[in-house]
Amino acid sequence: MISKLAIIDPASKIADNVTLGPYSIIGPDVEIGEGTWIGPHVVINGLVKIGRDNKIFQFASFDEPQDKKYKGEPTRIEIGDRNVFRESCTVSRGTVQGEGLTKIGSDNLFMAYVHIAHDCIVGNHTVFSNNASLAGHVVVHDHVTLGGFVGVHQFCSIGEYSFCAGGSIVLKDVPPFMMVSGFPAQAFGLNSVGLKRHGFTDEMLNTIKRAYKMLYRQNLKLEEALEKIEKELVPECAQLSRLIEFVKLTERGIIRSC
Repeated sequence: MISKLAIIDPASKIADNVTLGPYSIIGPDVEIGEGTWIGPHVVINGLVKIGRDNKIFQFASFDEPQDKKYKGEPTRIEIGDRNVFRESCTVSRGTVQGEGLTKIGSDNLFMAYVHIAHDCIVGNHTVFSNNASLAGHVVVHDHVTLGGFVGVHQFCSIGEYSFCAGGSIVLKDVPPFMMVSGFPAQAFGLNSVGLKRHGFTDEMLNTIKRAYKMLYRQNLKLEEALEKIEKELVPECAQLSRLIEFVKLTERGIIRSC
């Protein structure tokens, strides 16, 4: 299952049933879990730990950060299980200026030419369409979808179940459940299709829509909108407590509506 044309450092740790294609290069500090499939011409170098049953297609690269401040420190990449990295994806290790770690969860799909920069944290069950790119220190929560050619500014946070339309440039935090689009990205309602796909009922969607209107359409100050959502809507839809928590913790500020 491992090609004779692969270049593998003997110090690496590779499970018995890993598939490794020709001309792929595996460095000495790499650990690859059971059932992972790696195609040809893949480079994995440095402190990189990859879990079980991942699929990594040709020309993907997991290596040092694209950062002038990086001086060869032993920073890391950690990747969970059952992720798919399509052709030419790039994932950068962390930096000492951050937490020294780029971390990706499980069950994610990264389409061709996706870039995950240094010190990013990506959750579970996300979809990154072709050429979507994260700058450094970005946090992407669970069940997020990024359209093709989306660019996310450094230190932004993308809330769970949100959708960023293709070509959007995200300069501020995207609250959970929202759909954003544009340059710069603005809020255009809820990610209703995604929420329905993940089991949100019509009653829940109606309540979240009311929260959206309070947050974006009623000319309320941010603190007033959050207080009103917490008092009137959280008892009807407990998931909205996550929206309140996210907005309260934002450092860059949230994306506003058109």
